[in-house]
Amino acid sequence: MTVAFVSAAIGSLGAPLITRVATSLHVSLDAAQWTLTVTLFAGAIAVPALGRLGAGPHRRQVVVATLGVVLVGSVVTVAPLPFAFLLVGRGAQGVGLGLGALMIGVARDHLDAERSGPVIALVAVASTIGIGVGYPLAGLLADVGGLRAAYGLGVVVTAVALVAAWRAVPAPPPGRSATLDVPGAVVLAAGLFLVLLVASETGIWRAHLLLALGAVAAAVVLLSAWALVERRSSAPLVDVQLAAQRAVAGANGAMAVGGVGMYLLLTLLTRYAETPRAAGYGFGLSTFESGLVLVPFSALGFVAGRLVPRLRTRIGAPVLLGAGAFVVCGGFVCFALARSDLAEVLCAMALLGAGVGAFSAAMPGVILAVTPAGETSSAMALNQVVRSVGFAVGSALGGLVLAAGTPTGRRFPTEGAYTTAAEIGIAIMVLAALTSLGLARRRSTRPGPA
Repeated sequence: MTVAFVSAAIGSLGAPLITRVATSLHVSLDAAQWTLTVTLFAGAIAVPALGRLGAGPHRRQVVVATLGVVLVGSVVTVAPLPFAFLLVGRGAQGVGLGLGALMIGVARDHLDAERSGPVIALVAVASTIGIGVGYPLAGLLADVGGLRAAYGLGVVVTAVALVAAWRAVPAPPPGRSATLDVPGAVVLAAGLFLVLLVASETGIWRAHLLLALGAVAAAVVLLSAWALVERRSSAPLVDVQLAAQRAVAGANGAMAVGGVGMYLLLTLLTRYAETPRAAGYGFGLSTFESGLVLVPFSALGFVAGRLVPRLRTRIGAPVLLGAGAFVVCGGFVCFALARSDLAEVLCAMALLGAGVGAFSAAMPGVILAVTPAGETSSAMALNQVVRSVGFAVGSALGGLVLAAGTPTGRRFPTEGAYTTAAEIGIAIMVLAALTSLGLARRRSTRPGPA
């Protein structure tokens, strides 16, 4: 739990500090945005490799070594070095984003069925809790001690996680083997890099449309070639046949769509809260204050993570997955209809947290029901990659809609742009809910322990 929580908190250090990075290091906001983007890139690229290595006999060493890389990266972010070194440090921190999948594998291997379910659910919602804790703490430290003090939070929590992993993560059961398919990892990394690049750097579509389309085409070719090669490999990076099963493919599809909607609403709520009142709307909150707006997000996410394992004894995981998507949809509706008061924004944030928590906690139940124990880390790592892509697309979608709703010569979009974005989000989450509920009517032909 500590390792999963810390990896999520480290990832959340980017967003609340973007403006502070731009002003403190004298770079543009677009350049400062890369302190978040490079972490996402590194995580998406490292996650599949970590998932495969974590399925083998050296899982404990992989976890400890990965946290060591994250700790070194955290130290680099604190050091008074030029902006390029900050990006290197943030990239090293992103390598740790795949540790949650490995911790799910640990819980499944070493806890009995009665205890593993609740622990797996809480590990799955650690990202929800980590964001809500990391945002306000980073904002407070930035206000009190400056940019480097805020990044110092990463050093402290990573050191704690490293000690916890060293003392507590056990070796996997005997008989496990895992060979890293290096060529497959390189091809997958290249394809994912292109996907995340065109999703997160929306300016490419406006300034270099042909280049963006070429990158999309190249990503499709690379990922298609990777899937064909993996199907024939004796030691695939990801079990493509398992990933193609209806339950797993459907769950990953729901994660991709749901991830877009979830991060879209998170983007809308935080930007709206930080918009100065001079724009005609918004609350003009500081970085720290806007971070506190995320407290209901984490609190309700934690509650949902605790409730889902109990509800699963009566309700199937796919139904709970759909319910989580509908709750997020309710957050969009709340934001679209009422946001003149901060309490209404907090209500929408609470609904988002509850929905994300339920969705994330139910997801492992859908995937692991048809996944052999030895493939747990790899299967959940693939799901995490899909989620990262969905989050990147959701963030980009929010930026595009708000940019389109910004009149020429104005700094902030019209309030109507937020309503339009919320309406798009409602449609997205309805689709995610229907995709999830469709899984409830499909019976897998390859059962396994959850």
